[in-house]
Amino acid sequence: MTKKTYINGVGCISTQKTFDTVFLEEAVVNENENVLKIVSPAYKEYIAPAASRRMAKGVKNGIVAAALAVKDAGVENVDAIITGTGLGCIEDSEKFLTAILDNDEQFLTPTSFIQSTHNTVAAQIALTMQCKGYNFTYVNGAVSFESALLDAKMQIEDNEANSILVGGVDENGDYTTALFKLNGRIKQDNQEPYHLLNSATNGAVYGEGASFFVLENEQKESTYAQVLDIEMINTLEVNEVEAKVISFLKANNLEISDIDAVVLGFDGNAAFEKYYSNLAQNAFANTTQLYYKHLCGEFDTASAFGLWMAAKIIKTQDVPEITRVNSVTKSEYNTILLYNQLNGKNHSFTLLSK
Repeated sequence: MTKKTYINGVGCISTQKTFDTVFLEEAVVNENENVLKIVSPAYKEYIAPAASRRMAKGVKNGIVAAALAVKDAGVENVDAIITGTGLGCIEDSEKFLTAILDNDEQFLTPTSFIQSTHNTVAAQIALTMQCKGYNFTYVNGAVSFESALLDAKMQIEDNEANSILVGGVDENGDYTTALFKLNGRIKQDNQEPYHLLNSATNGAVYGEGASFFVLENEQKESTYAQVLDIEMINTLEVNEVEAKVISFLKANNLEISDIDAVVLGFDGNAAFEKYYSNLAQNAFANTTQLYYKHLCGEFDTASAFGLWMAAKIIKTQDVPEITRVNSVTKSEYNTILLYNQLNGKNHSFTLLSK
């Protein structure tokens, strides 16, 4: 008998105030910046200041988001910690590489290098929680988080673990951001207001953040939703997406009409907007459509923020006006489909139910 996978706790640190709040009631859409900055929690409540000073942004956000998720789920410890990240602790990577150039490859301190690896976040969380179990980090582009989620789901189903902490973490680094602007990944400066829907310009509005989830094999008071299925595909043509969605739903004995809301990864990049708008105008024309990257920005693990939002909607049955793409409403939101891709690659489909 395969076990089911439940989201029993969530924690989210993002470019919105997503801690000490009920949901997104304090969210604001910033249309004047093409790179959104994190809204920082009081780190000293979670991390000793002496340790905090030496930690990268992503590590601190990861530790706090993980602590929030664990507290939310009411668990003392977990059997495994699995994270996904696209760029890891990019700020420390930049510091180390800059130091190599500035110091002519001499007298280098290893600190930035040690803290620049992608698995620093999962390791620091394990140290904080004294968790000696399975600890793994997926670095897999825009499906880094989904890879972690799938790993956790498979372990829970096969009874290898009872509770797993899963998260997606990324941070912005100044130099990398500048490069992304040069190669067109981020929208050009001085083109505001940056609207993500019906955008006519290429590139995305970038962000950063850490979203963590406690996945367990049993339903509790704190349960948000059940993770039904996850599928990832590296390349799809625009005209293949709809058929893929239909077969993905069919594998779960569902049809388009069974989906109460679809969460799409609109990020304002006109070059790849068709992937979402095609679905929105055709297959899901009569479905509640939601989006989230105008709140959290685009980054490799932005989809973790989308999952956080979807899980909250199923639990609270409240759809914040700020997240709506169309005006279709439902009396109940019990089944939600998430679809994400980045620059035409790394497509992911995630299915949640009440």
